Amino acid sequence: MLLCGPSGSGKSLVAARCGLPVLRLDDFYKEGDDPTLPLVAGSADIDWDHPGSWDAEVAVEAIARLCATGSTGVPVYDIGRSARTGEDVLSIGRTPLFIAEGIFAAEIVERCRERGLLADALCLTRGPVTTFRRRFLRDLKEGRKSVPFLLRRGWRLLRAERAIIARQVALGAHACGRDEALGRLAAAAAGRRPQARTAA
Repeated sequence: MLLCGPSGSGKSLVAARCGLPVLRLDDFYKEGDDPTLPLVAGSADIDWDHPGSWDAEVAVEAIARLCATGSTGVPVYDIGRSARTGEDVLSIGRTPLFIAEGIFAAEIVERCRERGLLADALCLTRGPVTTFRRRFLRDLKEGRKSVPFLLRRGWRLLRAERAIIARQVALGAHACGRDEALGRLAAAAAGRRPQARTAA
């Protein structure tokens, strides 16, 4: 189950509430000194909301290993330091379903579908103002970046939220609110397919 949506839309909370094992796709960010990191147009800020700041290939391989073996190594990523600080092993046992959640999950919908790994792909939506508030308070509490950076990023994402959701839907994710997402996750966990468009 791929779970995407704008930063601050509640992906981690939905993933935690559904009771399924969770692979955190944010742990596959590139490190801050990677020369391939994209910049925000017209500034020196790294654009951490651009898919180019994330290692999609490594993430897909981790998903494939979890599906095949029930276990995979995953990076431990410190967002405040923009660095990988180690590696953990995620084991999901024999469960037939798990969630891979992160803001770039939609970027790998087609690759997961082609490899027969995808059960469903959901894009959480909460509304730009709600998402802005949740994101800013979370990032401030966790000390993810400096306050000026968080404000610049927050304003930019507030204005771009509708376009972000439209892109994720175009990539194959189903836009929905929290309650519908939880319902679809429960249906998938019970072996039911909520829509014919969902791949096995």
